[in-house]
Amino acid sequence: MGGLNPFVIKFAGLKEGSHKFNFKIDTKFFEGFDYFDFKSAELETKLELEKQETILNLMFKTKGDILVPCDLSMENFKMPVLTNFSLTIKFGEIYCDESDEILILPHGSHQIDISQYIYEMVVLSVPLKKIHPGIKDGSLNSDILERLKLLQPKEKETPSEYDSRWDKLKDLL
Repeated sequence: MGGLNPFVIKFAGLKEGSHKFNFKIDTKFFEGFDYFDFKSAELETKLELEKQETILNLMFKTKGDILVPCDLSMENFKMPVLTNFSLTIKFGEIYCDESDEILILPHGSHQIDISQYIYEMVVLSVPLKKIHPGIKDGSLNSDILERLKLLQPKEKETPSEYDSRWDKLKDLL
């Protein structure tokens, strides 16, 4: 995970109030997590950190495009990403991250690495099944789609194709 120092927020020296940070997220960011499902990524994450006396509120907003392969045609396409996430940081005796929305840091902590939260927010915002928009509207011409159409099961249209061997099964009812 080397090279992710820009994602470490040192909150100890910040004054109370709202602070804004911007981060550019690219393919190298995801390679740092050994995640190679995106062919490329061009994302921007805006973080608004609201520092209060005893807690920190972090509001993440990520917007941009990722290049992914279609699950049906294997054609690469740019998928828009627009997601947000909120995290509340409290201070306690021990580190605890059991909740998705609340993080407890030990007293005396002065910084937090937000790279894991950005990574999870983006990866979880991508749908399990990625379908090229050209398939949905019928504008994509692909060899794979043509082959899939040829291999589709054919519907029986005429009664002459009826198989009488199955009639004996009806007698069981």
